Amino acid sequence: MKKFNTQEPFSQRFRVLCLVAMVAVLTACSGIKLAYNQGDTLLYWWLDAYVDLDSEQAPEVKQDIKELFKWHRQTQLKDYIHILTNAQRQLAGNLSKADLDADYRDIIARTELLAQKALPELTDLALSIKPEQLAHIEKKFEKNNETFRKKFIRGSVEDLQEKRFKKSMEQFDLWFGDFSRDQEAILRKASDARPLNNQIWLDDRIRRQQRILTVLRKIDKENLGKEAAAPLVQGLIKDMLARGAENKQFFDTSTDGTMQMILTAVKIATPEQKAHAQKRMQGWISDFNTLAAETK
Repeated sequence: MKKFNTQEPFSQRFRVLCLVAMVAVLTACSGIKLAYNQGDTLLYWWLDAYVDLDSEQAPEVKQDIKELFKWHRQTQLKDYIHILTNAQRQLAGNLSKADLDADYRDIIARTELLAQKALPELTDLALSIKPEQLAHIEKKFEKNNETFRKKFIRGSVEDLQEKRFKKSMEQFDLWFGDFSRDQEAILRKASDARPLNNQIWLDDRIRRQQRILTVLRKIDKENLGKEAAAPLVQGLIKDMLARGAENKQFFDTSTDGTMQMILTAVKIATPEQKAHAQKRMQGWISDFNTLAAETK
């Protein structure tokens, strides 16, 4: 991945790639194949917005992304079928917090696998970043952080809780279909029970961004080679997959609260709503099978 440049890409690039297949969780069945098949192009545009790739870098970046998607299609999509099949089984049974914990660990493990797969390319990426591109990325970070402040920091607690609840309900409605007012009232209580401190999320985001910039500046200033840069990049990857230790309790409590909300949604879902979720997941399984069988 020589000439492949970006900042938040270290945290989001491989995360986007890993979750591109899991877009099924966020989109209608008809959109899965389209999103995945266009994923390499969309990822390139996203990276270019951060880095402002030059004419020399662009062809190599496109090829690197294409190869990574090829690997992902050939080796990872069958695993997502397994995840969805397991989710169908859990939904038909008695879903527990332990089940959700195991599912969460499974997804994290698959993200780590993808990150390690991309490590050589990410190291080449770090080596290729130019000072003017670092400045471009830093400005992009600042712009995105200000957008986050406007959306998720400013406003009353009630307003912020309402935004968070609506975002969660978009996902629940996708899975189960529409919920009744009584069901929504129960889910709203579960949503509001989660800790709310968006400043912590922003602070952790900024911490990651600053570490990325610090490492990339070190590589550039000291003119490091690949052997010296690789451990630094691997350290960034590890950091991107973890949360700040100083706020670990908050992040753990937040994750637990979200899992409890999911358990509540499953518990109050009607047989018809569960059947809706089963049918949707089966559609995703079919789409993943089709995608895995395609060559591109």
